[in-house]
Amino acid sequence: MGLQEVWRLMSRFNSSRRTNVILQHLVSKHTDAAAEVLLERKGYAGVITLNRPQFLNALNLNMIRQIYPQLKKWEQDPETFLVIIKGAGGKAFCAGGDIRALSEARKTDQKMTQDLFREEYVLNNAIDSCQKPYIALIHGITMGGGVGLSVHGQFRVATEKSVFAMPETAIGLFPDVGGGYFLPRLQGKLGYFLALTGFRLKGRDVYTAGIATHFVDSEKLGFLEEDLLALKSPSKENIADVLETYHTKSKIDQDKSFILEEHMDKINSCFSANTVEQIIENLQQDGSSFALEQLKVIKKMSPTSLKITLRQLIEGSSKTLPEVLTMEYRLSQACMRGHDFHEGVRAVLVDKDQSPKWKPADLKEVTDEDLNSYFKSLGSNDLKF
Repeated sequence: MGLQEVWRLMSRFNSSRRTNVILQHLVSKHTDAAAEVLLERKGYAGVITLNRPQFLNALNLNMIRQIYPQLKKWEQDPETFLVIIKGAGGKAFCAGGDIRALSEARKTDQKMTQDLFREEYVLNNAIDSCQKPYIALIHGITMGGGVGLSVHGQFRVATEKSVFAMPETAIGLFPDVGGGYFLPRLQGKLGYFLALTGFRLKGRDVYTAGIATHFVDSEKLGFLEEDLLALKSPSKENIADVLETYHTKSKIDQDKSFILEEHMDKINSCFSANTVEQIIENLQQDGSSFALEQLKVIKKMSPTSLKITLRQLIEGSSKTLPEVLTMEYRLSQACMRGHDFHEGVRAVLVDKDQSPKWKPADLKEVTDEDLNSYFKSLGSNDLKF
């Protein structure tokens, strides 16, 4: 799920003032359900607008239940030639989901924790398999659930204001919504690094990393959408041509090198290990300021989450997306039953002491038996496609 709340746990990442604002967005009461997502036909396009700007367009179960059937209808509609998804308000595409509500549901509505993950992952898969060109305008904050609504689509358009991260290990969870599929398929070991550290990518770096397929200056985003909506019965190639034209003309940070370019050799070397313990040892042996900074970040994360995440990506590297989502559903339900996710929510959102007490507190205490229990089949309750 979307976990931008954990920015606070990674001190290198932003002022606490802005992080607290984001936290308030995510834990505030929901808006009127009918207006949380807008579903419109415009010309030959179906347009999805995530419409909770005061909550950074955080995704909830009601929104998922509106988006999925409409996407399937547009997919079958001969008069709909493309689907565009975007966020309202300009600050976020979608900053994730309401993790506090998930944690609270453990006591009041356990079915909600099953339904939300199940239906969200089914939607993620539907986006991947959609037969119509699917264009996500990932302008602004795009994390967790927002990544799931975009990264599996055919086209993803970033701007200089895009912010991508999968920071779940800092709150006792794992990078889900298909993270086990797309992260290990990024260049080298970049996806493993992003998953374990929660590192944020901004602007053109989101494109360079392979999260986005195109980059467009934000001031041109409205014109791009207008040109896409003006296409008459467009083919996939017609759509790709429009996107490529805008991408080619974008000048912001055109000559700027990838923020991690100088560190990629270290990332590929240190994060190629098959155990978290070995990754930590690799970083310690490297001893560079970059390596030591990542070491400091990783040591704040849930030991259980770190081990789950590494195995998730290793196994996901050779699985199909439906197979990965089935695995992640098992993991999600185990995390809901476990300790660390609820402790992470307590530390970040409830008591706000920013000092989660992980159990186990040390990597060596997370046994293979513990880990295997998270990946265990749920039998008839497994997610099926």
